[in-house]
Amino acid sequence: MQFWKSSKKKVMVIGLDSAPPELIFNQWLDKLPNIRALIQGGAHGPLRSCDPPITVPAWSSMMSSKNPGKLGIYGFRNRADHSYDKLSIATSAAIKEDRVWDILSRAGKNVILIGVPQTYPPPKELHGHMVTCFLTPDTDCQYTHPPAFKYEIKQVVGEYILDVKNFRSEQKDETLAQIHDMTRKRFKLARHLLKKEAWDFFMMVEMGVDRIQHAFWKYMDKTHRKFVPGNPYENAIFDYYQYVDREIGELLSFADRNTTVFVVSDHGAQKMEGGICINEWMMQNGYLTLSQKPSALTPFSGAKVDWSKTRAWGEGGYYSRVFMNVKGREPQGVIEPAQYEAERDRLIEKIEAITDDQGKPIGTRAHRPEQLYPVTHGIAPDLIVYFGNLSWRSVGSVGLGTLHTFENDTGPDDANHAQHGIFVMHRSGERYPDPLQGLHLMDMAPTILRIMGLPVPSDMEGRVVSVVR
Repeated sequence: MQFWKSSKKKVMVIGLDSAPPELIFNQWLDKLPNIRALIQGGAHGPLRSCDPPITVPAWSSMMSSKNPGKLGIYGFRNRADHSYDKLSIATSAAIKEDRVWDILSRAGKNVILIGVPQTYPPPKELHGHMVTCFLTPDTDCQYTHPPAFKYEIKQVVGEYILDVKNFRSEQKDETLAQIHDMTRKRFKLARHLLKKEAWDFFMMVEMGVDRIQHAFWKYMDKTHRKFVPGNPYENAIFDYYQYVDREIGELLSFADRNTTVFVVSDHGAQKMEGGICINEWMMQNGYLTLSQKPSALTPFSGAKVDWSKTRAWGEGGYYSRVFMNVKGREPQGVIEPAQYEAERDRLIEKIEAITDDQGKPIGTRAHRPEQLYPVTHGIAPDLIVYFGNLSWRSVGSVGLGTLHTFENDTGPDDANHAQHGIFVMHRSGERYPDPLQGLHLMDMAPTILRIMGLPVPSDMEGRVVSVVR
């Protein structure tokens, strides 16, 4: 039996950014009654993220069914050209491919979108309502469609919160209060729209899950090197998950028997072991030369680089983008094009051999973009590096003078990303108790279109998820 029967259907997608299957499916499922009911009455499984498993581009990859190479987006900031300092922020303007709501809007379906990453700035044309994402600078900007809807939001929730300000902070009480306040307002607005507006497709993404994990993971995880038993925030993440589950339960009252409900995440999460200072390593190994050594910790963008003596450098983040200084491509390139592959092979071998602070292998993988993607648009990195299978982050700043660090250069952060998020699909009267295997986030878009009775474009890369009983 297929997971659809009629073209006259509704779809509700509840996105929980960064929610890991280990917590929801295994550790806490019995304490999350609404998610548990959806799983018991439907289908679920781990959802493989894209490469890299980062919020931007993962949600757009999910909703377009196109890989990041096709989208030309490899993170929040991407090289705008082959110069050394020109970066562009991947807003909605960077997305040139249709996402699900574009197709549905053209088909006359009523859509409601709240907080979906890479929706700012909002489109001029949309058949429905949109509230943009955490990339929105502030609520003084035009962050809704239609434009006048922003005034209604203020009447419903007061001052809307787009994101948690400075969630990488030691002000933990303030951070925790902001996360709960943001989530409360987002779900309240969602209920308002679901009740007031006609809709065929509803999608919201709650960023609080991601923010609370980055801010509080070490307080929860007994295996984290910074865990302190009996700390006051030991249950902060668990309590928040229970709260989100209650909010999901409220949304489910708007889902009738003709509504397919999804609860999904774009990637997972795991404890952060520490940071690998990629540019310190580059300097130690003769790839990067500074004309002036910094006297203190300095972001790489502020470093004085001698490009005429530099062969490679890296960007910081939950993974590392490594770029090579190629003659004829970069302004002061030094690597001969004929030597590019040999140089890259050596770089891969050396990076993958980086150990932890005790000299033990950590299982780093350095990926060539052309091996991850059939096509690469935009300016792709020369290497996409997952330190310790993403259990170590990349630190791009210079001035530490050491390869390993256990302090984040952008503020306190306890968690890194993981490659599998969650997939829950519930349709009245149909269930599949065993976890589904082989799910990919690019399967979401074609599955939604099929449920809603629309043709799946031939260039979508995912498959339609079906469940046979």
